[in-house]
Amino acid sequence: MKDSSDPRLVPLLAGIVASLLAGVAAVVGMYSGALGAWLGIALVMATIGGLVGFAARCHMVNRARLRAGDSAAIGSRLDTLDARVSLTQAPFVTAECDHLTRLEAATTGVCQLREIAEGVYCVEALFDVSGRLMWISPSIERLTGWTPETCLAAPDALALMVHESDRRYCLRMAQRVAEGSAGEDFEMRLLREDGRICWVACHWRPLGKHSAHPAGLRMSAEDIQARKETEYKLLETVTELRRAQALRERYLARSNDERQRLSALLNVIRLGILFMDRDHRVLYCNRAMLDIWGFPPDENLIGMRDVVLQSRIAELIEQPEAYIEHIDAVLRTFVVSEPYEVHFRDGRIVTDIAAVVEAVQGRRGIGRVWIYEDVTQQRRTAERLVELAEHDPLTGLFNRRRFHEELTRLLADASRRGVQVGLVAIDLDGFKPINDEFGHQAGDEVLVGLAGAVGDVIRRNEMFCRLGGDEFAVLVPDTEETQLCELARRILEVIEALRFDFGGRSVGLTASLGIAIFPHHASTAEQLIAVADQAMYRSKSSGRDQWTMAASGSDESARMGTSDSDEPNRRGD
Repeated sequence: MKDSSDPRLVPLLAGIVASLLAGVAAVVGMYSGALGAWLGIALVMATIGGLVGFAARCHMVNRARLRAGDSAAIGSRLDTLDARVSLTQAPFVTAECDHLTRLEAATTGVCQLREIAEGVYCVEALFDVSGRLMWISPSIERLTGWTPETCLAAPDALALMVHESDRRYCLRMAQRVAEGSAGEDFEMRLLREDGRICWVACHWRPLGKHSAHPAGLRMSAEDIQARKETEYKLLETVTELRRAQALRERYLARSNDERQRLSALLNVIRLGILFMDRDHRVLYCNRAMLDIWGFPPDENLIGMRDVVLQSRIAELIEQPEAYIEHIDAVLRTFVVSEPYEVHFRDGRIVTDIAAVVEAVQGRRGIGRVWIYEDVTQQRRTAERLVELAEHDPLTGLFNRRRFHEELTRLLADASRRGVQVGLVAIDLDGFKPINDEFGHQAGDEVLVGLAGAVGDVIRRNEMFCRLGGDEFAVLVPDTEETQLCELARRILEVIEALRFDFGGRSVGLTASLGIAIFPHHASTAEQLIAVADQAMYRSKSSGRDQWTMAASGSDESARMGTSDSDEPNRRGD
């Protein structure tokens, strides 16, 4: 919009006004008679009017010149602003528009930029090169709780907003930008009003990038708290996974070590160990198991099914069908099996025990363990111990302990079935002189020879025992008196026929026998032994080398002191 007044008309109008005033003064002087004075006054007035007009024209010309300079300066500034912010890109604004239109467009743009700056989600802040806060977006209150006014009023805004652990680094990055860096990007923690922290991605940029030195600093801060929390959780998860992996590797190493220790232990024990899985396949077997079942030491049974394993061991045992039935019976149970003896064809005896290997969770087992033990030597040792406990070590006959056990058993059986049991007590005649003259070794030889000779005439159902020293006894179940007498006769004949050669001398001996019958002569084992001994001693006192039948309990007590009440029976009578 242009000014309609012309500055050149002002002095002209002033001159005209001065002339008119001079004319008026002359007319007044004509009529008043003082024409000369008024003419002087008019001349002065005209001069003054001219000077005033000239001065006014000079002032107007100067003002026009000033206005032209201001307009040029404003145009230059608007051109510079248009080059920086592109004002001509606004609708209906071109470079040919007057200054007022262009200023109105710039004002509108500045208002819009302020609204945008105040409505940004991230934090925007402007600092001077010394670090003093000049402006900050209202979003700082949403992020930290601090109001823009509080931040602007703080002596040191960065000390207020930035966490102390990150404050020095933030100031160093701002200083680098102030010294000419194109920008610095990093992450830091803002301190909230309530004392908590908030992670942000911070960007420092210089203001006035078109100038050689920045006019200030711009700080942009993006809220990355959610991302940091996710990173922390992910880091914790990764840490837990690494810890779990380390623990798993540690446990695996320990498990492998324990497995090696267990394998070494199982390989040195003499028990055969076999682990089968729930699919009846071999998982593990130790060396003793391979040795017991006759497999080569380098045989690999891992993965072999039980039916294949059974087919390979069937030819080694005496009753394979019975053993397979035993295995099937064990597999149908879920308790520890009873020991089962397997007799091998080579004479060995092996026992097996099976148990379910329980799972950590659930009731179903993960397999079964079989334990095999070669008990051949144990059985032989046990039999030997039984033999030593029940047999005389010199003669091999049953000893006194077994004699009493069998006597008790036979009497109980006879009482139940109503039969008789006979007892023949034997005491050697002339054994002590042989032992004294030729020594104990000669005596042992006599005892062994006698045991063998008499044993040949003892029937299978009769039991020949050595009670100690030169005392022997024969138990005869389910017998009669005539059978006992015949047995006594055979024993005396065998003993009398024995001859021993000691130092070139032939030596013989005889025996005295006593016979007692249960329940005819006694009703208990102790009584039966007592009456048999009494009958045997009567044989000795009557001349030896004979047998004597015991009397009944009542007769025995009546005639015990006489020698003719129970005359001994001679051989051949």
